[in-house]
Amino acid sequence: MSIPDDRWRCPRCGTPYAEMQEYCLECGLRLPATTGLVAVVGSAWRRRLGWYPGDWVWPALLALVVAAGAGVVSALLLADTSSSANETVVATSPAASSVARTTTAPPEPTTTQTAATRGGTTQPKPPSSSRPAAQLTTWPAGKSGWTVVLDSVPSLNGRAGALAQARQARQLGLKSVGVLDSSQFSSLHPGYYVIFAGIYATQAEAQSAIIDAHQKGYRGPYPRRIIP
Repeated sequence: MSIPDDRWRCPRCGTPYAEMQEYCLECGLRLPATTGLVAVVGSAWRRRLGWYPGDWVWPALLALVVAAGAGVVSALLLADTSSSANETVVATSPAASSVARTTTAPPEPTTTQTAATRGGTTQPKPPSSSRPAAQLTTWPAGKSGWTVVLDSVPSLNGRAGALAQARQARQLGLKSVGVLDSSQFSSLHPGYYVIFAGIYATQAEAQSAIIDAHQKGYRGPYPRRIIP
């Protein structure tokens, strides 16, 4: 029979036990293994901390890691589904969803026209004025329909910022762009200025228009029903 080794002691009563011994001769407790990876790690645990809870600790730690991983995956799935496009709350993005693009327009030709004066001499006419600012669309009063929401900003930030984003979207080529005050529509959460593009009769039409918004650089446009 093997001689008890002081390196291995019963977790319950502290009595030394020999290698390959399965049960404590003093209290009858089933002893931890003395060979294999678990035994090596358990021996290192005892040398460093002076005690060892038993081999059950490893399955428990593994179950804890698996549970933590499952919790992280569940949290990610819940965060993804909570951003559904059919919610009635207009969510504000943490960063502006519009992408600034710098386009260089070719210089407009300036034509110098002459006007005859009474004395027979001619004077040059001033060049034509610059092109007018992009016109924004106003949602028809009392109309229900669908649109594509490009972005939304809190009303506390002022209407000027929302109008600037709407004009930028218009200059990028999106059609029927405007700004809605969400407090005036029952289908929107109050307290926001909503930048929209397009007025559509069905959700399918609005959904197909999202492709154009993506091509213009918008990352998170979504369809929204507008009800006064």
